[in-house]
Amino acid sequence: MYPSLAVAAALVQISSDTRVAYVGSPDGMEGDLVRRESTLLFHPIDAAAVRGRGPRALLTNLLRLVRGIGQAMRLLRRERPAAIFGTGGYVCVPVFVAAWLLRIPRAIYLPDVVPGLAVRFLAKISTVVLATIPDAAPYFGLPVHTAMGYKQGRRQLIVAGYPVRRAISATSRAHARAAFGVTDDMPIVLVYGGSRGARSLNYAIRDALQSLLPHMHIIHVCGREGDETPLQTAAAELDLVLGRRYQVHPYLAADGPLTMTAAFVAADLTVCRSGASVLGELPSAGLPALLVPYPYVHQDENADYLVRHGAAHKIADCRVAHELAPHLLSLVADPAQIAAMRRQMHALAQPQAAQTIAGLLQTIARGT
Repeated sequence: MYPSLAVAAALVQISSDTRVAYVGSPDGMEGDLVRRESTLLFHPIDAAAVRGRGPRALLTNLLRLVRGIGQAMRLLRRERPAAIFGTGGYVCVPVFVAAWLLRIPRAIYLPDVVPGLAVRFLAKISTVVLATIPDAAPYFGLPVHTAMGYKQGRRQLIVAGYPVRRAISATSRAHARAAFGVTDDMPIVLVYGGSRGARSLNYAIRDALQSLLPHMHIIHVCGREGDETPLQTAAAELDLVLGRRYQVHPYLAADGPLTMTAAFVAADLTVCRSGASVLGELPSAGLPALLVPYPYVHQDENADYLVRHGAAHKIADCRVAHELAPHLLSLVADPAQIAAMRRQMHALAQPQAAQTIAGLLQTIARGT
């Protein structure tokens, strides 16, 4: 969702007359987040997965997909968009199929290294395929170019970077640390697992609070899946000094008094999963990482890219309960290593990605 919002903001910045709308699932979190964190109109469209389901569920989901294509056809005929931008996911399928039938230009963007089934399909019917980094190229079998090398009518992969919101680069570190009430020079570690959290990370941190907090502050964004209560219980058992160094939040919204952007900027190190956002947000913030890839999707490839460039370390999820605390203490005890990782992470930033993609969308909209 957030890359789309960054590109939408870039489009409006290029031309204030540009109208942008967001199409998403009617039963997901995105509608609420889009309304809270942007001024975009939100249009719900039916969609569902059609892989790995039983016969009854498969039939139901195929009917939802067909209904979604009909909804998308009506929406596109009414709104008459000049171009479509998608970041994958099943809701993109009916929209892109409808846009293909109506001959509306389409740009599919892969935030991760490894494309899922939906993106692989959508790439075949898209006007242009975009990716964050060149590592994605083997999965598409397409020649790699920069935006400057885009040629109308040729199938190619444009490496554009990961679009991030400008707030990350516009927030000062001193202001961000003050927002979280940190007034000393002790390192801040940000722990997060996405909007739904990551239970293995949450419990590994909970069990290690007594050993970690003498050496660091921890801002813990635990997700909204029920882990806040046991974490708060553990926090209540800390003594007064250590308790002041631990903050737990289920979620940090862009419109709240404390934001995820401020947490990125305030932190010296993060412990997190390695979903697509680590390829954009961490480099933008120059935030070194201890990554714990979620084991059932292709997050290792994202982590390996950052590890290969010296910007992150990686721990397997099956070992996080035993290895997270000692690894984290070792990193915090070595400021020179963290500084080197920060430099390497900054070097991977592509701050113009949103503007690059917005410019390509204008290009395909013009058909030039």
